[in-house]
Amino acid sequence: MKLEDIIETVENAILLDGLDDAIIGVTEEFGNGPRILYDRDKILEILQTRDGMTYEDAFEFYDYNILGLFASEQNPIFLSYKID
Repeated sequence: MKLEDIIETVENAILLDGLDDAIIGVTEEFGNGPRILYDRDKILEILQTRDGMTYEDAFEFYDYNILGLFASEQNPIFLSYKID
């Protein structure tokens, strides 16, 4: 599925500006609309390369400004660890 298709299927979901490359899918939850799933490691990588942050600064920014964000019931969800 293309990013454009994902965005169209999640009408009211919260999208994070400038982090489209970190989107890895859409989640569903009973009683709640679809939510965008982001890869935390990819977000950290983008913050480091695009914004010139160190890993520590990127993680602190992510933790406070992105993970700590509450915009609606359809806040994004973040994948922190992958099982191999």
